[in-house]
Amino acid sequence: MFSSATLRCTFRGLCLRTADRWIKQDSIPRAFKKHNQRHFTTEVSMKKLLVDVDCGVDDAQALMMALAVPDVQILGISCVHGNTSVENVCKNVLRVLKVCKHLEIPVFSGATKSLLGQTVSAGDFHGKDGLGDAPDPDAPGLDLVQKEGAVSAMIRIVNENPGEVSLVATAPLTNVALAVKLDPSFPQKLRGLYIMGGNTDSRGNTTVCGEYNFAADPEAAYIVLNEFICPVYIASWEFTCRSKLPWEFCDGWLAQDTDKARFMKQIFKHSMESSHSERIEKELVDGQGFISCDSYAMAAAIDDTYVIETEQKAVTVELAGNWCRGMMVVDHLDILKKTHKAHILKKVDLERFKVLMMNALK
Repeated sequence: MFSSATLRCTFRGLCLRTADRWIKQDSIPRAFKKHNQRHFTTEVSMKKLLVDVDCGVDDAQALMMALAVPDVQILGISCVHGNTSVENVCKNVLRVLKVCKHLEIPVFSGATKSLLGQTVSAGDFHGKDGLGDAPDPDAPGLDLVQKEGAVSAMIRIVNENPGEVSLVATAPLTNVALAVKLDPSFPQKLRGLYIMGGNTDSRGNTTVCGEYNFAADPEAAYIVLNEFICPVYIASWEFTCRSKLPWEFCDGWLAQDTDKARFMKQIFKHSMESSHSERIEKELVDGQGFISCDSYAMAAAIDDTYVIETEQKAVTVELAGNWCRGMMVVDHLDILKKTHKAHILKKVDLERFKVLMMNALK
């Protein structure tokens, strides 16, 4: 009888409905509750994610954040060029999954270069291999990467779960743009798209006016911002800088006595030292601090209480110009006449963010 139960919330609390009556939760045998807890979490409250990464250290931090949340299910991780080669990106994702004990999550290899084949260097901030060049002799092999290509897998997984999947994109948007070109209905089947990328105040961290993920493939960013009609949330470069955490928090975060924290301390060492270089000091919008860029977009996807304020504006990407190519353009004057507008993150609950970060390494 209980196996066919459905759920509803009432003013008196959670009840179970059997074939012919409602049963108060308090009257349900403890064994039944325990037996059905996993089923309830999976079917009713599970947040389904696809994550598209170029796995640098902050991508790793975002992945570890999501993997630590019980009601989040990552259906697949697609890899793309960016902070390092796609081969290294795949290796890095597998290293993260191993330390988090989630190697069952499928990893897919994607685009090796931008849509036009142009290359924009990510520099050495994350090390040459993307994870601080920290040695890992026991890293999983690339034989664990799926044979299916990333873009095909993204389309398939979303088609299998229409309206249920949120796509978190923390890398150049090449894979995401290819998905909509291969399947124009792809965006409307998503629950939402969460992007770390772009800029709102013309502050560049790669070119004069370009944030790296958009500057690395401006055409892909242009396609995504103009063809995705699902809810789109953007954590821009300036927003992440202004939402920084104190380095003292980072010290405590890394000091946790866990394998995850020790792994993070090892791969993050290079980036932390680089953060105090003259070039990075110039890139930072609001001074020094711990800025886990990709984690801000991830937190928006996995925690409904995290986002406090957004600005809804039409956005696009500049594709021409000597200095502004790859810059995100925010249409404050409604000149573009676009009906679909993105949610640009403005204010978030940083105390909640700290909890999500701390849990990532527990």
